Amino acid sequence: MPTLPNLHLPGLSRSDADPSPDELMRIYLRRHLAAAGAGVALFRRVASSVASDMRTQVGELARDVEEDQQSLLAIAERFGAQRPVLQEKIGGLAQELGRLNPTGTAIRRSPLADVIELEALGTAVQGKLLGFHTLRELADDDTRLDPAEADVLIERAEDQKERIEALRLEAVRRAMD
Repeated sequence: MPTLPNLHLPGLSRSDADPSPDELMRIYLRRHLAAAGAGVALFRRVASSVASDMRTQVGELARDVEEDQQSLLAIAERFGAQRPVLQEKIGGLAQELGRLNPTGTAIRRSPLADVIELEALGTAVQGKLLGFHTLRELADDDTRLDPAEADVLIERAEDQKERIEALRLEAVRRAMD
């Protein structure tokens, strides 16, 4: 049977033993960090392409999401989780490829594009909200996690969801009129 080359890939165990809870947490945090990196790139891109009257609001959301990414990085450092640079780049490429999805026009930007992009932002925020709820669930039993910090991150994500939904509904009205 062939053996694996002598590579160290974060999150890949070379033994049959189950990963420790700490290793599982590092894997979990790296996955969320990779998604956060792609999310920041998505928010920045949408902030520059969405309808002009929405750009300021999406730009503010992009800054908020970047602050949340920095908070997640600080949490990950407490667990010894390394930033997943390659996974972040792959996630950023995937969200760029997602732009190739046709939205009904070939010459100009379709009003439907704003709806789809705002839905993508909402999905990204929902993913991080689930991650923050997971951290909050574990915070009472792990001193590396601060329950109050997790609560703030949850509140911020809930606020971001509401702001995105208001923008999305406006984009829906414009696109479907």
